[in-house]
Amino acid sequence: MRRFSAASLGILLALAATAARAEPPQDPVNYGIGRTPTDAEIAAWNIDVRADGQGLPPGHGSVAEGEALFAERCQSCHLDGGTKALAPGLDILVGRTGTLKGRAPGKTIGTYWPFATTLFDFIRRAMPFNAPQSLSNDEVYAASAYVFYLNHLVPADAVLDAQTLPAIPMPGRALFKATAGSTDPGRH
Repeated sequence: MRRFSAASLGILLALAATAARAEPPQDPVNYGIGRTPTDAEIAAWNIDVRADGQGLPPGHGSVAEGEALFAERCQSCHLDGGTKALAPGLDILVGRTGTLKGRAPGKTIGTYWPFATTLFDFIRRAMPFNAPQSLSNDEVYAASAYVFYLNHLVPADAVLDAQTLPAIPMPGRALFKATAGSTDPGRH
């Protein structure tokens, strides 16, 4: 039999008494842990962008603005203009322009993502790594424009906004198969 010191026994008895007096949680879903998020907290994360561009915010950004932003905020992880990386996988999204020719196309923006809006959504939510969601809408459009330029998907003078971004043709889109219930007429 295990023996407890008087102090340990006193703490255990106090905890047991507190637990016995505690009321059961009113919400069986959260099990008494955490709290319900506020409307403002939900709104801050409710920023999804659909493939057709629905959800894109107002704003615009050019390739030139994106290049300056990349040098200032992105270059530390996505090295050498995005063609090398600080860690495995970071060069997949930037630079290292792939091709759809050959047996194993590299996983890049142009070959791996079927919709241009995916890049915007990813940058907006997750970049820069050390401060996600810190970029303005204009900065996200600019960063997207520069990354698309690095992947030869837009010209050097491109300016992206809620109308031009979803219209970027993504070469890798043909590699994806439509799913049941797809509304994309060209993907069956």
